[in-house]
Amino acid sequence: MNRPDLLKELATRPLVCDGAMGTQLLALGFKSGECATLWNVDRPADVRAIHDAYLAAGCELITTNTFGGSSIALDRHGLAARSAELNEAAAKIAREAAGDRAWVLGDVGPFGDFLEPFGETTAEALRESFRLQIEGLLAGGADAVLVETMSDPAEAVAGVEAAKEVDGNVPVVVTYAFQEAGPGVFKTMMGTSVEEAVSRAVAAGARMVGANCGTSLDLGDYVELGKQLAAAADGTPVVVQPNAGAPRMLGEETVYDATPGQMAAAARELLQAGVRIVGGCCGTTPEHLAAVASAVRHG
Repeated sequence: MNRPDLLKELATRPLVCDGAMGTQLLALGFKSGECATLWNVDRPADVRAIHDAYLAAGCELITTNTFGGSSIALDRHGLAARSAELNEAAAKIAREAAGDRAWVLGDVGPFGDFLEPFGETTAEALRESFRLQIEGLLAGGADAVLVETMSDPAEAVAGVEAAKEVDGNVPVVVTYAFQEAGPGVFKTMMGTSVEEAVSRAVAAGARMVGANCGTSLDLGDYVELGKQLAAAADGTPVVVQPNAGAPRMLGEETVYDATPGQMAAAARELLQAGVRIVGGCCGTTPEHLAAVASAVRHG
């Protein structure tokens, strides 16, 4: 393994994460109701092509196609027993694409329900589900674990704890999805503030923390959110992966209007705000990330 340690490299320079996986899957024919994680064994060449496109754009952190890969989420497709297999397959695809030129983030998304007392799932059951997923991701060659699109800090903590149970040294990234609760005030869907979201993740052992996605946030909102995250993180590296602007509906289609140039401008502002990793989320494409990568490297 010739690639440097992720955290040591991040201490020397900002890094570029990849963009939306779902947007690219949809472009390749993914249909609502399908299991995206199953593409890792049924259509691995298409998943590989997405990774290759982001790598060609200059991305240095490649995210596995496992957003819905926990056994609890897979159970909705009758695939819970294949969690380790599907996650390992996904990580292998990403690892083979990245080689030693990029780091692979093993993606752990929300399990799709609420923890007790709002739902029926216990923290113990969720940790076990995440543990099985993360075992597969690390077996397939992931360098770090990304616990993303979190709304409930307790779910984020369960992800961090599960990762540490599998490998106490693996770096864990936690990113939350925020919405604007008032002018310049951001909270998760569960009402969690930026400060609490960050502090809970860091206290659990996350080595990087930040935001991805968001409800109706424009690029300016992500920049302001980045400033608040950096202040709350107090030295812990911050990640921000904005959507390609605020979404709007065009008939039955969700449209994101931000151009690659606008994403690049936002990336520059995010770096000035103290963000160390910039990527993209919903609506972003390799073209957006190529502009972001140029901005991160050349200003």
